[in-house]
Amino acid sequence: MSAGTYAPRPGAAPLSRMIGAQAALETRMLLRNGEQLLLTVIIPTLLLVLFSAVDIVDTGAGSSVDFLTPGILALAVMSTAFTGQAIATGFERRYGVLKRLGASPLPRWALMTAKTLAVLVTEVLQVALLTVIAFALGWSPHGNPFAVVLLLVLGTAAFSGLGLLMAGTLRAEATLAAANLVFLLLLVGGGVIVPLDKFPDAVQSVLGLLPIAALSDGLRDVLQHGAAMPWGDLGILAVWAVLGLGAAAKFFRWE
Repeated sequence: MSAGTYAPRPGAAPLSRMIGAQAALETRMLLRNGEQLLLTVIIPTLLLVLFSAVDIVDTGAGSSVDFLTPGILALAVMSTAFTGQAIATGFERRYGVLKRLGASPLPRWALMTAKTLAVLVTEVLQVALLTVIAFALGWSPHGNPFAVVLLLVLGTAAFSGLGLLMAGTLRAEATLAAANLVFLLLLVGGGVIVPLDKFPDAVQSVLGLLPIAALSDGLRDVLQHGAAMPWGDLGILAVWAVLGLGAAAKFFRWE
């Protein structure tokens, strides 16, 4: 056996391995955080069960769970991709974590890719849990599964861009307050639980352009009404995704 068989080989790991390891770490951090679990899992689950079991809001004709489930799925995406990611990234930026990671062999774009993968993994778990609960409550979905996936992906991109923009431009405390406030406002006025047609006509036209309303209505059109492809809602989400991710890439401050 030659003397150089066990010679060290210093250097960075392959990029795909670094991204995978960082994504796994980000996912574990998300799932171990009690506040994040409250926001991303417990609140959507409680809202789905409560409003499906108790006739509090007039959801129109048909089963209430058929109306509520698409909106709750949209809320789950927003809670993870926007609120949770904004708060976590904002405090990582404040404590210098992002600055240190930015100086590591992992490129900054790869770090954001890892964060996005962690968000997607969390969303898959959320959707699976909420789907099981909705079926137990009597949900009967319709429509094209590909349209549902496309809506969820575009919704994730839109909310991720907005969350990273907020985390990269505001102080951590301001991000915490603003992200939670936006979450509550969009929960009430984004068509998640209260139908948009319950609002005045002038307000409806504005609310319908919000990403949460587009995602809720698009999922509802497909899953409740069996629409093939809600192009209008997809277009709104695509515009928000481009604007949010573009602004986050331009204005995000690592320190």
